[in-house]
Amino acid sequence: MGLAAYAEHGSFSPRRIAEALHTTQEEVAPSTGLGRDALMRKDRVTSPRTQTRLREMVEILNRVAPRFGSDLIAFAWYRSEPLAGFGGLTAMALVREGRAAEVMEYLDAVDDGVFA
Repeated sequence: MGLAAYAEHGSFSPRRIAEALHTTQEEVAPSTGLGRDALMRKDRVTSPRTQTRLREMVEILNRVAPRFGSDLIAFAWYRSEPLAGFGGLTAMALVREGRAAEVMEYLDAVDDGVFA
């Protein structure tokens, strides 16, 4: 799904992300390492920290969705599949720790055949 599908009024929209993933905003929040209030309060949704975390999750999902054939399966992978070389941590756990760049590097390495 294109990035524009997750946006509303120039920002990533937790509501649109939740709709696309057939879940709730309450489920999206912990998937990004944010508290519920960060996605429910209008003034906090547009904060740089909240927008960064939402963008990181969406970028990762967009990178892996073609591999799995759907955004829903990509979201399940993001939340539950341990990544090689990260001590059993999932992409979600790494994003929650502020390590999204490492997930992107991992995906680049997989694309290059390093972990194939």
